[in-house]
Amino acid sequence: MTLNQLQYFQTVARCENYHLAASKLYISQPSLSKSINALEKELGTALFERIGRSITLTKSGALFLKYADQILNNCDVALYKMKELSNAGGRIDAGYVFPLAGDYIPRTVKAFLKTQKQEEKIIFSFTQDVTDGILSGVRTGRLDVGFCSCEKRGDDLEFFPVTRQNMVMIVPTDHPLAEREEASIIELKNYPLIGYHRSSMLNHHTRRAFQAFNIQPEIVCECPDEYAIQSMVRAGFGVALVAASAVEKNPSGIRVLRLSDMSLPYQIYMIYLKDRWRLPCVSCFIDFIKNNAIAPD
Repeated sequence: MTLNQLQYFQTVARCENYHLAASKLYISQPSLSKSINALEKELGTALFERIGRSITLTKSGALFLKYADQILNNCDVALYKMKELSNAGGRIDAGYVFPLAGDYIPRTVKAFLKTQKQEEKIIFSFTQDVTDGILSGVRTGRLDVGFCSCEKRGDDLEFFPVTRQNMVMIVPTDHPLAEREEASIIELKNYPLIGYHRSSMLNHHTRRAFQAFNIQPEIVCECPDEYAIQSMVRAGFGVALVAASAVEKNPSGIRVLRLSDMSLPYQIYMIYLKDRWRLPCVSCFIDFIKNNAIAPD
């Protein structure tokens, strides 16, 4: 069985006509028929049956077409990847947590692309997720590189610190604390709190801070990201601790307060697999991050 035979078979199956298929393949109809007959003989089953002047797939042919499509599609993907390797361009699959979406990721990627030649055509594909999702994506190869926090490190991953996210308190503009510039974390126990979803690393980060001050805030709801948290705060459901870089600039309906009694930094790492072959553009991006760590303004 050859790739040509698979392509011939796929084309005949799509056209349901030998003459039309031969025309599309730029071969003679007898040569096409001979190739299909040889394939059927090798497989030990008929792939087509005639119905009037047309042909249609047999049950075996319909099943074989699924596998032929998969094989030919994989060949196309492999060809595309090999063409990527022939130059410095290619695709970088990167994942990040929500606090980095507004500033760090756009600013860093823009700075990196400015160092590359325009003809290299590097394309970024972004995924926004919680830390566990990003770690899983890096480990399975779905992501080339991830930007997130991490508490449990594995020997299979490299961790490079890139920035620290400070935490701030946000309250509605009509809240009793809204006229102040800063507030104590202990004051959170006096008001309903909007927290991060339990799958978020920031949920664990903020809960450890509560435990350190021996406070048990009244958590009224948990949200997946800072956008949802800010919306709930703006609507008056409560107050929240969030990553400063994720807060909208000059947000309407919200006041941003510094923490007066503690520093609550949140370390972000660039994460990638150890000892793994990478596209040149991915390696170039990783080296750029290491050499040009860009902290938030």
